[in-house]
Amino acid sequence: MTRDNLYSLGLEDHDRLNHELGGGIPRGSIVLIEGDYGAGKSAISQRFSYGLCETGHSVTLLSTELTVSGFIDQMHSLSYGVEDHLLDERLLFLHADVDTGGGRLTAPAEDEEGNRKELLNRLMKAEAMWQADVIVIDTFDAILRNDPKFEALIRQNEERQAALEIISFFRDLVSQGQVIVLTVDPSTVDEEAIGPFRAIADVFMELQMVEVGNDVRRNISVKRFAGMGEQVGDTIGFSVRADAGIVIESRSVA
Repeated sequence: MTRDNLYSLGLEDHDRLNHELGGGIPRGSIVLIEGDYGAGKSAISQRFSYGLCETGHSVTLLSTELTVSGFIDQMHSLSYGVEDHLLDERLLFLHADVDTGGGRLTAPAEDEEGNRKELLNRLMKAEAMWQADVIVIDTFDAILRNDPKFEALIRQNEERQAALEIISFFRDLVSQGQVIVLTVDPSTVDEEAIGPFRAIADVFMELQMVEVGNDVRRNISVKRFAGMGEQVGDTIGFSVRADAGIVIESRSVA
């Protein structure tokens, strides 16, 4: 695959992540990043977003955890200065207040019950967030867990029906060359609920934490990478460091 068909993650002088992932993320792909709490999902999605902006791509980042001020502070702590990208409107940051019961994407609705009603449908209708080259949703499982319609269908064992509409919507977007990045904590949703999204993901990565003595080591386990550029490794060691961000680790076994 030529580099014209890849969205480069940039920052080659900062870390080796873009190189380890074969030169970037293929255009027109759905990327699923799974990991338990603390595995580094947000840090990876923030690294993706910043690097993509640095290489001239437009990005929407929807966070279910961080407010705007919290996001800017977090990015600063990782040495990812995003103010210029925000001001230039290359990066659109949105806070989805779903876990507190608010269910807001951009502005409060009339009441709590209305806020939670068909959250996925409201997400798809938020037109401004879908205009970018790359759309990152961190974390997508919070959207699924707080959508009553999705929950009801899961209770009726209609997992694929629950996922069908949003998957069709994603497929329409990636057919135009856009990239959708979803982060998920698999421990918070049923296996059957996340299964359809795993099945349709063009790029599927699991973030793993392994205890070695007193250290916790993090790995990116690449399960699927359709349309890769150069060869992508099966396992990529990384750490998250203050004032450095994502650091790719070279590890040897003694």
